[in-house]
Amino acid sequence: MSGGEHLLVKCTDGLTRMARIRGKMKRRMWVRENDVVLIAPWDFKDDRADVVWRYTVSQVEFLRNNNYLPDGL
Repeated sequence: MSGGEHLLVKCTDGLTRMARIRGKMKRRMWVRENDVVLIAPWDFKDDRADVVWRYTVSQVEFLRNNNYLPDGL
């Protein structure tokens, strides 16, 4: 967490991006360290992104069991 709605996200493509929680989700979504999130990189600045979704523990297990997540996550 970098304060406020900003956080550093390690992506599957090897980059670390500065992501922000969109205004619609600020008060509804609580993100902690080591949570799996879905992001949308910005078109005009590749090192920034928006957090679109945070997965629950059961959703992460489903993604791992069906090989949607890489082995390192």
